[in-house]
Amino acid sequence: MNILFLSLSRFDDVNVRGIYSDLMREFIKRGNEVFIASPTERRFGKHTHLIDSQNCHILKIKTLNIQKTNVIEKGIGTLLLESQFNRSIRKYWNNINFDLVLYATPPITFNKVIERVKNRCCCRSYLMLKDIFPQNAVDLGMMKEGSIIHKLFRRKEERLYQISDRIGCMSPANCEYVIKHNSTIDTSKVELCPNAVMPVDIPELSGEERDKLLSKLEIPIDKTLFVYGGNLGKPQGVDFLLKVVEANEKNDKSHIVIVGSGTEYTRIKSWFEEKSPTNATLLSALPKKDYDQLIRACQVGLIFLDPRFTIPNFPSRLLSYLENRMPVLLATDTNTDIGRIAEHEGFGLWSLSGNLDEFMRNMTSLTENYDKIKEMGLKGERYLLDNYTVDKVSKTILRHC
Repeated sequence: MNILFLSLSRFDDVNVRGIYSDLMREFIKRGNEVFIASPTERRFGKHTHLIDSQNCHILKIKTLNIQKTNVIEKGIGTLLLESQFNRSIRKYWNNINFDLVLYATPPITFNKVIERVKNRCCCRSYLMLKDIFPQNAVDLGMMKEGSIIHKLFRRKEERLYQISDRIGCMSPANCEYVIKHNSTIDTSKVELCPNAVMPVDIPELSGEERDKLLSKLEIPIDKTLFVYGGNLGKPQGVDFLLKVVEANEKNDKSHIVIVGSGTEYTRIKSWFEEKSPTNATLLSALPKKDYDQLIRACQVGLIFLDPRFTIPNFPSRLLSYLENRMPVLLATDTNTDIGRIAEHEGFGLWSLSGNLDEFMRNMTSLTENYDKIKEMGLKGERYLLDNYTVDKVSKTILRHC
């Protein structure tokens, strides 16, 4: 089959590990031809171009800056994506007959691209719902419900659901939310299709390697390390994260490592410079190889979500923690089911975002309890292998074609 994947991810090499690149490699492994349409933002100074390799073709489409930029450029750039993708796909791949058009949110502005490909090729369409927009923006106070811009994006969201033959959601709570808040959707086309990885054998760091890495990053080697890795933006509930860092100053056996980038990184950095915490380390985004080594050097993974969310988010950073046999400590809103799943399956501890006392109790229960950490970590790895692999997800998607 010929599979067209519309993505906002910066695809340059499908062999780099990630939830989308892993899935594309799995499709190729199953004998499919993959065509990926991906942006190259203006900051990189490149024109639209093709990257071709065996069974994988990447169309890099020149766009405005749409990630890690100001709200105005991001908004305009997002609205222009549809015409830019349509024009480029028509120019470069108009002679390709696609059997499946696959796409993920964000964005919700690919409707005309999807409809044109479906009409031309008579193919199936599959939405991997990773982000429920515009409701997430309303929850965080970034958009007013009922405003003109909200109504515009809400209509685009509803249309996207209508033209999708299948809607794959990240968790059971996601499925329930979509059905409950979109009465016109045919419920039979909503199904579970979670974030997934292509598992690899991850070797443990030797004691010498671990000590050398941590010393290089000025992280203590003799404490239980709780790591928060990934995007640092408004959805992550940074205010509560900083309260946890401050509260942990009273503990001499645990240390928090924050590594990543995002719209809130500068604010976090300013806080660190002002407070100078001794039981926490802030690092900017690391190269993938170095990041993976740092994760392996820590004992517990952290997940935070803003308590205002009414939509059930399911952060992909969970996969990295589970893959590295790490238990997860979570502080989220009440609507997401990631905490309930983690506790039910025995690989995590959950508290409501904002409940500092309960979070710190959970943190204390894991500090230096290495038998418990190991036991929970192994349960997490088992759950990932049973539920969050691209082998299973690819079968879910391809069975509809």
